[in-house]
Amino acid sequence: MISNAEIKLIRSLREKKFRDLSGMFTVEGEKMVGEAVSSGFKVEKIWKIEDIGREAMSRISSFSSPSPVLALVRKPEPEKGVEECRGLCLALDSVRDPGNMGTIIRICDWFGIEKLFVSGDCVEIYNPKVIQSSMGSIFRVPVVTADIAETCRRFNAAGLPVYGTFLDGTDIYSNGLSGEGLIIMGNESNGICAAVEKEVNSRLRIPSYGNSGAESLNVAVATAVTVAEFRRRK
Repeated sequence: MISNAEIKLIRSLREKKFRDLSGMFTVEGEKMVGEAVSSGFKVEKIWKIEDIGREAMSRISSFSSPSPVLALVRKPEPEKGVEECRGLCLALDSVRDPGNMGTIIRICDWFGIEKLFVSGDCVEIYNPKVIQSSMGSIFRVPVVTADIAETCRRFNAAGLPVYGTFLDGTDIYSNGLSGEGLIIMGNESNGICAAVEKEVNSRLRIPSYGNSGAESLNVAVATAVTVAEFRRRK
C-alpha cells in the first residue's frame, strides 16, 4: 500500500526545491528502477502498480499513463575536495535543456567519459526529464557541479589540454586530439561564456558540408560528434 503522506512526498519531488530539501528524487519504469537498484544509489522504497493499484499509481506517476513501477531514490553525497584531473572529461557551461542534459549524460556513459563537470546554472541533473532521457546512465556517470573556469585552470595546471567547441575553431578532423583532457560544451544559444573561453587552449569546430544553411548543431548532437572523434583517435 501507499499512504497519503507518501503520495504527497512523491508529488512534491516534481519540484526542484523539494528535491533539494529532501535529498531525494523519483525514478519510473521497469528499466530505470532496475538501473537504480543495481547502482550504488540508495533506493528508499519501490511501489508497483499491482500492489498499490492503478488509481494510486496515476496519482504519483508523472507519465501520461501510470508507470508500472516507481522508486524513491536518495541523491548521493556530492564529491568533496579537489577532483583529480585524469582521463578524458567533459564540462558543460550553462546547458539548460533537460533533454540535452540527459542525452549528454548517456553519451558520456557510452564513450567512457571519466567525469562530467556541470556549471551551477545548468539544468539540475535530478530533473525528471533529465533522468528519463539519460536512460539509466545517470546512475553510472560521475557528475560534479563545479566552477567551469576554475576546472579548466586545474586541467591546464596539470599539463592537460582544454578543448572548446566554437564556430570559428579549427576543423576537429584535422586537429591533433589527446586521449586525456577536458572538452567544454556551451549553452544552447550563447555557446561558451567569455570567462571559460579565456581558459580554452584548443578551439575546435565541427565543419558543415555542402551548402548547409544550418547555423549550428544541437549541443547534445555536437557532443556526440566531438567525443566520438576523440575516441576514434584513441
